[in-house]
Amino acid sequence: MTSLNATSALDCRYRPKWHYAAERNWLNDPNGLVYSNGVYHLFYQHNPFADVWGNMSWGHATSPDLLTWDEQPVAIPCDEQEAIFSGSAVVDFRNTSGFGVGGVPPLVAVYTSAYAPASPLAGRQAQSLAYSTDDGATWTKYAGNPVLDRASADFRDPKVFWYDGDAGSYWVMVAVEAENREVVLYKSADLKSWEYLSTFGPANATGGVWECPDLFELPVDGDAGNTRWVLVVNLNPGGIAGGSAGQYFLGTFDGVTFRSETTVTEGMQTDDSRMPDYGWLDWGRDYYAAVSFSNAPGGRRLMIGWMNNWQYAASTPSQGWRSAMSLVREVRLETRAGHPALVQAAVDPFEAAGTELFATGPEQLADGVRWLPAEAAGDVLRIDAVFRPGSAGKVGLALRAGEADGVQERTVLAYSALSGELSLDRSGSGNAGFHADFPSVERVPVSLDASGLLRLRIFLDRCSVEVFAQDGLVTLTDLIFPTESSTAVGLLAEGDGAVLVSLSVTAG
Repeated sequence: MTSLNATSALDCRYRPKWHYAAERNWLNDPNGLVYSNGVYHLFYQHNPFADVWGNMSWGHATSPDLLTWDEQPVAIPCDEQEAIFSGSAVVDFRNTSGFGVGGVPPLVAVYTSAYAPASPLAGRQAQSLAYSTDDGATWTKYAGNPVLDRASADFRDPKVFWYDGDAGSYWVMVAVEAENREVVLYKSADLKSWEYLSTFGPANATGGVWECPDLFELPVDGDAGNTRWVLVVNLNPGGIAGGSAGQYFLGTFDGVTFRSETTVTEGMQTDDSRMPDYGWLDWGRDYYAAVSFSNAPGGRRLMIGWMNNWQYAASTPSQGWRSAMSLVREVRLETRAGHPALVQAAVDPFEAAGTELFATGPEQLADGVRWLPAEAAGDVLRIDAVFRPGSAGKVGLALRAGEADGVQERTVLAYSALSGELSLDRSGSGNAGFHADFPSVERVPVSLDASGLLRLRIFLDRCSVEVFAQDGLVTLTDLIFPTESSTAVGLLAEGDGAVLVSLSVTAG
């Protein structure tokens, strides 16, 4: 949660409890995600002056546990020469940059300078450095900026990590030539001088510009001797559900070149016929610009995304603040259906702070909707459900349901055994008419497990729903803006034959 004054007029009905949102003004892409000395640092694209995009600077929040966040002063502000676009941050343990003082490793931010008309480099995007010698409290821009300039208007979003392998030991930068749908890779010994390595793309989804890449290695099934490299590429528009989204590729990286093993289509795509075959980080409308934390303890790969969509981001109905982050997710590779697949699990705010409100099952589900008792209602809930759909046409849940001004409202999460699809319908979720692109139904193919079961973990916050299906193999994230009084939860089925194996509702 964000640390706020309890009487703040901006603490309105949609402000999330467990998803980070700046107290005031605009927020978008997560930046500079880094762990240092017991603290997680979340930097992010931020307009310090208004609740719409502009004046891009790095906002800053810190957390001891990835759940409770304290907003800090703006870390790297824009000025008349440049806007501070997306990037990453690292702990320079070896002081390769020379920015460290007294043997204390510096934090180094690598960000995109979007040069303003007043700059001699007006119109260009190039990569620059800022550093901190007080563990992220204050930042100084490097006097030699930019450190990497391709004379491009769309070269941005550097993600930097330390590579140690057969090719040597050095910093690697993955960035994008956004309009070309290319990921470009560079290496450096000191974060200041960069040497070109290789280019990946275009491939798979190319219906929008490529942004916010990430590259990291993960063991398959926890086996350190069997790994894959994961290349994340966000794009806008062109997502599987419309507008913004993130895709990923699995493959190898030898310190120079990433080689994909999951490319379905190469080059720029002329139609969307293969979209369901690509690897998607999330099948909803509101998970974008997702990148991972550097230096996370225990070797965990932790990611967070911007919980919004550029189609309607400037119009979402909040008061004086706009946009929030997703829950942090740990990502792993597990063998599913004979192949490595990315699975995700949310860092769970209900694990320590939750109270179980209601539990039931097993039971047969009759045709229609059965409303859970009042004690199972709420606006901030975790719902764990296991269904055996059987011969029923559909089975699922009605969420944030109620009546406002004589109109029934609800968000419907349902599985069709006939189509093998899980769907999330937010078109009746309350305030869904603020933008023409907002009412929607998201769909994702989901296979039942060997026992014919569908497993769901659902996180509801005051303006969002995040669904993790089949133990995190599929995720689906959508914003919703229900009426405050719409808090009911119902079990639904079309036809007979479905079984609710178990259900638990937890408040937190």
